[in-house]
Amino acid sequence: MRAAIIGGGVIGGGWAARFLLNGWDVRVFDPHPDAARKMGEVLENARRALPGLGNVVLPPEGTLTFCGTLREALSGADWVQESVPERLDLKQTVLAEVQAHVDPAAIIASSTSGFKPSELQQGAVRPEQILVAHPFNPVYLLPVVELVPGAGTAEAALTRAKGIIEGLGMYPLHVRKEIDAHIADRLLEAVWREALWLVRDGIATTEEIDNVIRYGFGLRWAQMGLFETYRIAGGEAGMKHFMAQFGPALKWPWTKLMDVPDFTDDLVDLIASQSDAQSGHLSIRALERVRDDNLVAMMRALASNDAGAGALQNVHDRKGLPAAGLAATLEDLKDLTQPVLTQNRVIPLDWTDYNGHMTESRYLDAFAQATDRFMEIIGCDAAYIAADGSFFTAETHLRHLDEAHAGDPITVHTQVLLAEGKKMQLWHEMRRGDTVLATAEHMLLHVNLQTRRACGPRPDLAANLQRISKAQAGLPRPEGAGRAVGAARSPVS
Repeated sequence: MRAAIIGGGVIGGGWAARFLLNGWDVRVFDPHPDAARKMGEVLENARRALPGLGNVVLPPEGTLTFCGTLREALSGADWVQESVPERLDLKQTVLAEVQAHVDPAAIIASSTSGFKPSELQQGAVRPEQILVAHPFNPVYLLPVVELVPGAGTAEAALTRAKGIIEGLGMYPLHVRKEIDAHIADRLLEAVWREALWLVRDGIATTEEIDNVIRYGFGLRWAQMGLFETYRIAGGEAGMKHFMAQFGPALKWPWTKLMDVPDFTDDLVDLIASQSDAQSGHLSIRALERVRDDNLVAMMRALASNDAGAGALQNVHDRKGLPAAGLAATLEDLKDLTQPVLTQNRVIPLDWTDYNGHMTESRYLDAFAQATDRFMEIIGCDAAYIAADGSFFTAETHLRHLDEAHAGDPITVHTQVLLAEGKKMQLWHEMRRGDTVLATAEHMLLHVNLQTRRACGPRPDLAANLQRISKAQAGLPRPEGAGRAVGAARSPVS
């Protein structure tokens, strides 16, 4: 698949990174002399952050080409993303030239944050292939895309666009009716207007306003959004109680949403000086890296609870299992005689410590996830656990053999050393290419979750485990298996 990126600024660069790191070939056209440098810096940040966001390795990176002409960039494009400055006449001119050279079957999407697709389609020779795909910065991490069809947009084009956006690990929010500024920016505009008044009237500084968001309701919004947050605020009676209690307050003269303070030089200087005092000690690129580190950590935390953007990432990870060579069930395994691939991923940013390498607890985390993957493969999945059966780890031995750093691609292969009655003994080996980074040996016991006592697994699960165990019986015993810390001992039996 090939994407053409028209305009290589912050948003265009983010789109290029999102496509490129998801395996698409990307061609870029931007006549600005610094376009390649700026996009290169965005891509550097994206390569640092995105691969470690999920728990499954991304596909091989596509090929990036900077083109000297628009026509060259459009050659063979399946998706065209226009991200030129927010001027309607400029966008209409660019889209007309795009349609003169691009395949009629290609999707033409605009990153516009304000214009309606019907405005973009005015005078177009093929309005059916034009729509709005408005992302959020950084495009390579934030998943939501406001997908807005116009009156002339073909239903087939909209359906195809949704599928492509989902394939990039993003969420296509179908805006069903055209409206200026779509959905998100209208909400942001309301907050922005009020914030400007608060600064202008000397009630709060830029930093204090940012603090009340990031220390307060911003944390709630990240996981629940607006309406679910207020549902909880209504207590046991829910949303109806909240609306009855706080609805009348909307008529009070609290806000100035319909008024905008004059953008005088004094106001601009005031806000700029406060912003400089707040974060002027960091470059924009440094701020972006701090932002990306925090976004990855927060989204991964949300994923652990299957909430918010983390839930979306979990869905994307599950879809990516086959491409990463990871089995979901026993039937997906092509060769039972070899150790099972149970992890194929990149080490995320939040797995490193003050020494710059993967911290001890994260090795155990990676191996625990490998165990979980193996359990799912043999049938100890969510449904099995809900029926009151699972495996508990009784003993673990880890060996740290080499350093691992954020961004390193790693695999874990799992071998069955013992499958007998209620016991399951696993050997995990973590590698970066041909280098063995660490090993882990786990002894697990099958447990009845009602009694919390060890017992034999259900017959179908036991049969699956035995099937792999017997197939792997001819494998040599791994070096280091059965060892205690610093000394050899007889194998566990």
